[in-house]
Amino acid sequence: MYDTILVPADGSDPANRAVEHALAMADEYGAAVDFLYCVETHRYGEPALSSAEIVLNDLEERGQNLLSNLADRADNYGIETSTCLCHGRPWEEILERGDAVDADLIVIGYQGQSHSRDGKIGSTAERVVRSADRPVLTA
Repeated sequence: MYDTILVPADGSDPANRAVEHALAMADEYGAAVDFLYCVETHRYGEPALSSAEIVLNDLEERGQNLLSNLADRADNYGIETSTCLCHGRPWEEILERGDAVDADLIVIGYQGQSHSRDGKIGSTAERVVRSADRPVLTA
């Protein structure tokens, strides 16, 4: 049913729940998991030897660490993984990555790190749900 599951992750509690769902589904269906971390460059601008560069470098390092940890978790289950760190608007990058890896399913947290309204779907998840041309599961 599923060969490749795309999981955007940012370390938030909802994203961590999405990871758990995706790993369980991948284990059940024998699917590979593609983890994606997006650095939101539109918030800071592209780096040019400025304080924005320091912030972006920190975000990239955080993303690489998160992706490495997620790949290790999947490896513990014997699940094949790939990872991608990108720059841009998360919802756009998620859709593009879904196309690039030909994902059968996107599993995404219903809110991310920057969302603070309890019980409300975040803007990234909402845009992915509305725009994706493949099934999306929110956790």
